[in-house]
Amino acid sequence: MMSLSSNRAEPSPGYGRRSISAGLFAAAALCSIITPAAAAEDDKRGGIIRYGHYQEPPCLYAGWVQAGYIQRQYADNLVARTHDGQIVPWLATDWSISEDNLTYVFKIKPGVTFHDGTVLDAKAIVTNFERWLSNDPDKVNRNGKLYIGEYIRSVTAPEPLTLKIELARPYQPFLTVLSTYFFGILSPTALERGPKELCEHPVGSGPFAVETWNHGQNVILKRNPNYNSAPATAKHQGPAYVDGIVWKFLKDSTVRYGSLVAGESDAIYDIPAVDWADAQKRFKVIQDITGGTPTRLQLNTARPPFDDVRVRRAFAYVAERRKAVEVSFQGSIPFNANGALSISTPEHLKDLADSYPYDPDRANRLLDDAGWTARSRDGIRTKDGKRLTVRLLYAGGSLITPDGVSVLQILQDQARSAGFDIVLKPIPQADWFAGKGRGIDDYEAQPAYWVASSAEILKISWRPDQNGVINANNASRFQPPELWTLIEEADRTFDDKVRLRLYEDAQRVIVDNAAVVGLFPLTVSIASQPKLKDIWISSRVSEPVFHDAYFEK
Repeated sequence: MMSLSSNRAEPSPGYGRRSISAGLFAAAALCSIITPAAAAEDDKRGGIIRYGHYQEPPCLYAGWVQAGYIQRQYADNLVARTHDGQIVPWLATDWSISEDNLTYVFKIKPGVTFHDGTVLDAKAIVTNFERWLSNDPDKVNRNGKLYIGEYIRSVTAPEPLTLKIELARPYQPFLTVLSTYFFGILSPTALERGPKELCEHPVGSGPFAVETWNHGQNVILKRNPNYNSAPATAKHQGPAYVDGIVWKFLKDSTVRYGSLVAGESDAIYDIPAVDWADAQKRFKVIQDITGGTPTRLQLNTARPPFDDVRVRRAFAYVAERRKAVEVSFQGSIPFNANGALSISTPEHLKDLADSYPYDPDRANRLLDDAGWTARSRDGIRTKDGKRLTVRLLYAGGSLITPDGVSVLQILQDQARSAGFDIVLKPIPQADWFAGKGRGIDDYEAQPAYWVASSAEILKISWRPDQNGVINANNASRFQPPELWTLIEEADRTFDDKVRLRLYEDAQRVIVDNAAVVGLFPLTVSIASQPKLKDIWISSRVSEPVFHDAYFEK
């Protein structure tokens, strides 16, 4: 076994265990040292953060990233990831990996309990893995299996605080994947409840506990006074400074920003583009570009007209995407031409940053070559009596913000100049997540994003259909064997240079075939009142973190 001793957790400066058996004189002698630090900590204590968020998830446990933002507050993971990509301790204080990269042994932090009093030990973590790997549709977190299901051979607890995981084959992103919100550890006692109760009231071991979910209004998170398992990325160890969080759902961007201006919110998510400059002057603003895939248009290659690569490329050329993003977001969010990976993903191929520049003449030539030469009275191209219609579905007021809808509307107008009839079709959030109206024959394009720490997301986005089961995450329906071969080889390669080359080749296949058309990355922005300090954004999938936050007195 190759020990990763450099991954041992080091105590934070000024924080440690103090023996209660020390004499009074010793305590008095240390008083001058301890008191200032303790006083400083006490000055940070108290208050409730009123946080205005945009989207309300359908479930508080895993799944969509908007649920992951909340889960980051109430659950801990085995490991954490720094902004420079290093894997560091969290619930696992140390770990070792076998020479063949098939066996992982984790040492679990002692003395940790879940909010319901259940002990967090290796056996509890095994129960979580069993749930992630289950075929039971009531287990809720189906995304866990998407990431690790085919790789896990066994998960056992040989000792109370020792977790052993054996893989069926090497999986290079394994530790990175375990740092994501999909793999937050929940109480095995709470996991025994039904899916509805788990969605409503998940139980973790994090700095805050879910107290109440008032649907359509807010989630009440209460401080965990016994918290002792912060990750190595945290600014302090021990319980949160504030007493709790009122996680408000304020869908309307004007209302959300207005609540901050009026002092009704202490912090808000997703600053509207129109208020970006004002927020920079009046509030503390932090921003992070998520990794994974950007918001991109997935073109349905399984049906006309996008079954023809010439039409797909024409669509990419006819849209002045960079300008649409700049106008809609007023400079607050960057353009992301490479639709395969977000610009913040470490493996993002910069060579594709200028793919499909605005070129309407080229778009028109491609459409002519593809046989779309006739025009209807309203200027829409036709072929064999059929209009060049593109039904563009999107989750209205959910996955796509109002500023994002503005991008789609601009693209709609631009594409019409080349003869495309783009029909924008918003779908309610509940129907979107239920898959209603999103069958293969129901759309020609749909925008989506998927956050992830690295290029392992390609495995989720482009997995081909297997055993007659459609990969719903591959809305482009683009699945050439050579693409999947590149992705699989990259996932099991531990040579950094070789893996990067394979991921880059995979991106070229995706972009060259115009299976997706890049627009903009999911960008997390938080604006907060000047007195609220030390909110930070996690590097995993850009979740806001409130464990270190405090009100300046």
